[in-house]
Amino acid sequence: MERRDFIKNSAIAAAGFAILPSGSLFADTGKVRLGYIGVGMRGRVHIGSALLRDDVEIVAICDTQEDSLKHCREQIAKAGKPAAQEYTGGLDAYKKLLDRKDIDAVIISTPWQFHRDQAVDAMKAGKYVGCEVIAGLTVQDHWDIVNTSEKTGVPYMTLENVCYRRDVLAVLNMVRQGLFGELVHLEGGYQHDLRNVLFNDGKQAYGGGVKFGKEGYSEAQWRTQFNIDRDGDLYPTHGAGPVMQYIDINRGNRFTNLVSFSSKARGLAAYVEELSPGHPNAKINYKEGDVVTTMLNCANGETVLLTHDTHLPRPYSIGFRVQGTKGIWMDVAKSIYIEHQSKKDDQWDSTKEWFEKYDHPLWKKYGSNAKGAGHGGIDWFVFNAFVKAVKEKKQTPIDVYDSVTMSVISPLSEKSIKEGNKPQEVPDFTRGKWKTRKNTFALDDSGY
Repeated sequence: MERRDFIKNSAIAAAGFAILPSGSLFADTGKVRLGYIGVGMRGRVHIGSALLRDDVEIVAICDTQEDSLKHCREQIAKAGKPAAQEYTGGLDAYKKLLDRKDIDAVIISTPWQFHRDQAVDAMKAGKYVGCEVIAGLTVQDHWDIVNTSEKTGVPYMTLENVCYRRDVLAVLNMVRQGLFGELVHLEGGYQHDLRNVLFNDGKQAYGGGVKFGKEGYSEAQWRTQFNIDRDGDLYPTHGAGPVMQYIDINRGNRFTNLVSFSSKARGLAAYVEELSPGHPNAKINYKEGDVVTTMLNCANGETVLLTHDTHLPRPYSIGFRVQGTKGIWMDVAKSIYIEHQSKKDDQWDSTKEWFEKYDHPLWKKYGSNAKGAGHGGIDWFVFNAFVKAVKEKKQTPIDVYDSVTMSVISPLSEKSIKEGNKPQEVPDFTRGKWKTRKNTFALDDSGY
């Protein structure tokens, strides 16, 4: 075995995985061959990322809806790329896609309730998994994903794009250089007015009406129902993912327990009533509180506050706060303060100069590549990181343990609220390996 291959294989083995069989990936062309399970609007964003690359081949796509397949078909043709084989006809159609031997990895962008089964089946078929959030609906779903990844040796990566946001990575760079001192408290979340996503006119993805479910279109077909049936942090990973990197969660640190609180639910009904007075959808008992807050404890003594706020009028924000013994950053006001280094004592600096100085090597190197990509370029970075890992047969930068840890907050928060705000233990998915594992995420400009 050559030294280079030994290093690559050792990286996977050190993370607790078997080595993928030699020759199990890649055609003679050297391209990463992708299969897509789910090509709705989010899936087609990942399709768009693949169409910009010469080292990726879109082999197959799967969706249950002809409308999604049609848009994807046109998207691929417009880019002048070969048509992908299509799989449809039922919820199990993806299994035929997984039977193909000419697919190295799959991108899963289906509704949340299908993620666990599709990811487990893909790993059993030997395909790298890049899955949109969240990983599963129950704690057991998350254990199933970990157990399958460990048993098969196939990596699993949650495609959490906010981990690659430019300011987020600049702060990570500052954290690692000690600018904030020892970190004490962190905050993040998903604070995004989704009312025109959860309801539409059945013809367009955003707004125009108060329909959902079978009458709705795009995410309103499925996502709204979760807000009717569940009460918890439905989408914790945007805040949790970056925070985990700042405080080395699963790599010398871990979340130990959490407790969640839910406000009353008024926003969705009020929205429907305003747009369509007297409409039956204004009378539904929406269980999901308008603002759900979750506090987590860490093994090393930090506290983390996550906020889920999607039913009320507000501008978009993750609500990041990174606070340590030497300084603090808050993203809402684009403010930063570093003791003895800021321009004036007890006054905020603008983040502009700080982030220019501490811009992460990844953005310095690849920022031009990411221009025009979704969500301010971060979709390019998360897709690139996944493809590079597959191409080089490496462990993914956000591995299965990271993925399930940030995602399991959802069912745990739901359970905490249901049990009267009772604290819940956060599972140690690493089974103790967190004590000795080292952080490997975005250490340099290698693309990971």
